[in-house]
This record gives sequence, structure tokens and C-alpha cells, in this order.
Amino acid sequence: MRNENRLLANIDRPLVILYLILVLLGWLNIYSAVFDEAHSSIFDLSQRYGKQMLWIALGLFIGILVLLVDAKFFVVFAFPIYGLINLLLIFVLLFGVTIAGSKSWFQIGGFALQPAEFAKFGAALALAALLNRRSADITKIKDQLIAGVIIAFPALLILAQNDTGSALVFMSFYFVLFREGMTGRLMILALILIVLFLVTLYAGHWLVFGIILLAFVISVLLVKRNLSNIMSLIAAVAVSVLFVLSVEYVFEKVLEPHQKNRIMVLLGKDVDLSGAGYNVNQSKIAIGSGGFFGKGYLSGTQTKYNFVPEQSTDFIFCTVGEEWGFLGSTVVIALFIGFLWRIIVVAERQRSPFARIYGYGIASIMFFHFAINVGMTIGLAPVIGIPLPYFSYGGSSLWAFTLMLFVFIRQDANRLNIL
Repeated sequence: MRNENRLLANIDRPLVILYLILVLLGWLNIYSAVFDEAHSSIFDLSQRYGKQMLWIALGLFIGILVLLVDAKFFVVFAFPIYGLINLLLIFVLLFGVTIAGSKSWFQIGGFALQPAEFAKFGAALALAALLNRRSADITKIKDQLIAGVIIAFPALLILAQNDTGSALVFMSFYFVLFREGMTGRLMILALILIVLFLVTLYAGHWLVFGIILLAFVISVLLVKRNLSNIMSLIAAVAVSVLFVLSVEYVFEKVLEPHQKNRIMVLLGKDVDLSGAGYNVNQSKIAIGSGGFFGKGYLSGTQTKYNFVPEQSTDFIFCTVGEEWGFLGSTVVIALFIGFLWRIIVVAERQRSPFARIYGYGIASIMFFHFAINVGMTIGLAPVIGIPLPYFSYGGSSLWAFTLMLFVFIRQDANRLNIL
């Protein structure tokens, strides 16, 4: 009983309270988005809000079980858990079912389980275990390569399932590596490549002439025109030109048609309001119609009459905007920011490198989901089909995010036992 009392005393209450608030608000919005007067009972399992209520109850049960497990379990078995989840990713490619164009699901009766949601949890554990070693040094090439493999392996398996959105989430782990000492040059390089990619879609091969002209201007302005600087400039120009020339091939041969359409719509080069741009356009109409105070709970006409596709999953935030308005949307965003900030604060107070690194891992994952999902609904990010944590309908995502968080809460509750 003494150990149980000590565990309860050490649990971070602000994190638990914020989690419960987000889950409750998420369920309320799912209920509103798919409300049916003929099935008004919140326990009606034939409706999404009834199923979500069940997933929430089971999620809380999972959270309680995690708190009862020894904190060292997740440190010792981090790599086995990571390996097991990767096996599930392989099995789903062989035996899974295709839903919404992605072969990412195990169908179990009336319930579909998506291993990709749990793969992020497994990667966060494995990355924390890797960098928790005394000999680990993320500034060394060896550890960088190992970390890259840990991150890339499940991402590639998920990409093979045709679930690009979930695969892109693994990019968020770079923030963890940056926090642990990796140079920021890779982030700058990635941003440059993204800008080159987007500008190339606008300007085409004319960008090559722009790069060469810019290089000529730089060479004229160089104070020290030594061989080393000139060779570095030539190398940078060569890499940039090759990248620009490869963009067309990647865009035309690698990306799926719906992905190309979404990028072009986002860039404003293809205004397809009846096709690729329909979801985003309807979402913006719904959010804009909410005004400052919103139309009121259960009174959203855009979401109520199915004008917004995927309104209870990927586009759940438009329900917030329409019914709760700008004020309610600001409150929800503030809650998410406070939640993420609390995770970082708790991560920084850890005595164990494993707990700190893992905390930053889940904060990065949740931030990516939050930022991209909200960005999708207001047209600031491409539609890549990832859920809003604790808000979007679905058992897999809710359980995965709950598991991530409560493992971290368990690690934090154990921090005073670490010398």
C-alpha cells in the first residue's frame, strides 16, 4: 500500500488532467460531428461516439495498467517492443486489409487495428534506449547511423503500406536528436531542400539558371577567392542543380496522383474545389462560418449535414471551429500547447536520460500531429491524413497516444528513485 501511495503522490497531475480534458473535448466533438437523434445514447456502439466511448474506457484501463508496471520494464524491453511492433508492420503488409487506400489494418471482427500508430511509440522507446547508453554520442557518425536506421525502418514499412502521412511523422524524431546534441545543419539542409522542391514546382527548370546566376554573384562578392571556397561553391551548385532536375522525376514517378494533386492545390497552382481541394475548402467554410463565438454545440450545419468529409477523424478540428468559433478554437489550441509544454518541462526534470529522451520523443510526435492536422483543416499544410491526438475518432490512435503518455508519466513517477 505504501508503494501505491508513493506512486500516486509522484504522478504528474497537470499532465493527467490535461489528458483527461483533451480526451473529453475530443469525445464531445465526435459526438457532435456524427450526432443522430435516432441514436442519441452515448453508449450506442452502432455509432462512432459510442465506440469512441468504449475506446476511451479501454484506453484509461491501459493507462492504469502501465502505471502499475515497473518503470524499468520499458527500459529493459525497449528494443524487444520495437522489434515486435515492426513484425506487426511486416505482417500487416502480408495479411492486412486495405482501408482508404492504405494496407495498414488488421481486421478483428468489427474493429480495425492499425500497427503504424504504435510504431511511433516503439521507435520513441528504441531511440531513448539507444541514446541512454553510456557510450552513446549522437555527434558521432556511428550513433547517428544507428538512430537513423531505428527511425527509418518502421517509416519505410509504413510507406510500403501506402500511408505516407504516418511515415512522415517519423521525421519529428530529428528534434529529439537535436536536443541531444546533433548539429542543426541537417535541419537547415532539409529546409533548403524543401524550399528548392517547392520553388521548382513553381519555376520548373528555369530555377537552374537562377541557381547558376546566384552562384556567379556570390563568387564575385567572395572576399576570399581561394580554391577551397570556389570548390565548395561549385559543389553546392552541382548538388542544387541535380536536386532541381530530379524533382520532376520524383513528382511524376514517385508520388501518387492524389499526393500530387494535394501539393498543387496547397501551392495554389490547381484550384480543384470538387476534387483534391474539396476537403480543405469545405473545412475552411465550416471554420469560417463559426465566427468568433461559434454556432453552438450540436448546431454546426456544415459538419452536421456531412459537407465536410472525414469530419470525425482527420478533419475533426473543423467541428471545433464551426461550433465553438475562434474563441473555442483558441482555447483548444492553447490546451494542446500547454499539454506539449508540460511534457517538455517534465522531460527536462528527469534524472534518467532514457526518460528525458523518451519524453522529447512523444512531445515531437504529438507536436507534428497537432501542427499538421490543424494546418490541414485551415489550408496551411498538405492533407496527409494523420489524426489530431485525443480528438480524432479511432481506437488505434487513441490507445497509442494514451500508451505513449502514460509510459512517460510512469517514468516520471519513478524519477526520485534514480540516484
